[in-house]
Amino acid sequence: MRILIVDDQRSIRLTSAQAVRAEGHEADTADSGQVAMLKLQEERYDLVLLDLRMESESDGLDYLARLQKISPRLPVVICTAHASIETAVEAMRRGAQDYLEKPFTPEQLRQLLARVEKARRLRQRVDELEEQVAQTLPAMDFTSDEPEMAAMISVVERAATAKATILILGENGTGKSALARHIHQLSQLSTGPFVTVSCPSLSRELLESELFGHVKGAFTGAMKDTWGKVDAARGGTLFLDEIGELPAELQPKLLRLLQERTYERVGETKTRTADVRVIAATNRDLAAAVKSGSFREDLYYRLNVISVTVPSLRTRPRDLERHARDFLRFFAEETGRSVKDFTPEAWTAIRRHPWPGNLRELRNSIERAVILTRGSKIELEDLPAELASSGGGAEVALGALVPMDAIEQAHVRLVTARTATLEEAARVLGIDAATIYRKRKRWAAEPAPAPEAGS
Repeated sequence: MRILIVDDQRSIRLTSAQAVRAEGHEADTADSGQVAMLKLQEERYDLVLLDLRMESESDGLDYLARLQKISPRLPVVICTAHASIETAVEAMRRGAQDYLEKPFTPEQLRQLLARVEKARRLRQRVDELEEQVAQTLPAMDFTSDEPEMAAMISVVERAATAKATILILGENGTGKSALARHIHQLSQLSTGPFVTVSCPSLSRELLESELFGHVKGAFTGAMKDTWGKVDAARGGTLFLDEIGELPAELQPKLLRLLQERTYERVGETKTRTADVRVIAATNRDLAAAVKSGSFREDLYYRLNVISVTVPSLRTRPRDLERHARDFLRFFAEETGRSVKDFTPEAWTAIRRHPWPGNLRELRNSIERAVILTRGSKIELEDLPAELASSGGGAEVALGALVPMDAIEQAHVRLVTARTATLEEAARVLGIDAATIYRKRKRWAAEPAPAPEAGS
């Protein structure tokens, strides 16, 4: 925690600061309530230790109200040598979180800081839970019977305990954000905040302000000082979503944050220290972006300390079934519907669909089907049209009673999905890339092959 000690006696300020630092926290001091108010306007703190009686100023309880007006959620602990039940009750009534009698021992201070830290973590956890409830998403299950997915999760779980930067690659909708939160929950920073910055969501100017913060008057519309996401994530994880879309002008500043752990707010020259673990994600090929010059090579290597790729859903048939049934249970409970299963035709459509939108598309499709179905099972017609058109035939698999062309389509589709380029897929299949291109173009113009008669 970053703690501000407000006391007009220099010896008490110094000894209190020393004791705070001995417990592993940052300490700053102010010799008056007025100085404390100025510092609160310029800095961000997690706790204020406020002397109740300062000889040169008014009652400390008056400053309690003023400090809380500047930072409404800031915990304040009243310290005083004039201890009494009445003043303690009054301080708590006016919003103080706790009360500490002077002179206090290091052990008393340690216990106080432990209580404040516990309350702070509980508030952060409540905020995270409220965010998750607002999103109304089922919890992601990160177990898998698919070798590629299981290997990726193994790397993630081993890397989570370190503070190293992790880069998550994968198509849209594969669950990169959920994986980043999973890493955070497994890490030593799990009690700290998890803060997300969506890189493509804002203009360069607004994104820089959101990331690093700004001071009043830094740009048009900057009506007050603002603390950015880097500071909000202090002691926790900063998740940079779609890092491949980060504007070129901000890339050097992010590189500095990763290398030196320092940054400045927009419009400010004071250098600040960042205490965050960075996780980044993108659906772009960053190596190709480096070659094209749209992404800095040094930033790429700094982000790519540990890199994992989330496999697409179409390459994970066993995970597809598990996630589909999980979504079915979740949305049935959420909507109060008694939907229990899929009909065989609906299930065939789900298995045959290529799922270009991955888990996001699957979730939306199952939610729609649960809402629209009239019975206890999801029918083929309850699914989106693009899925329903895939459900008329038998399931495509080795040994299935389907034409050879259907097997070829399914195999080419899976190989191209699991390789980085068309040329790589061509090498695996033993044909040239132009042949794959012509086949895919022909298949896109034709209906899916029908099962043979009697199948």
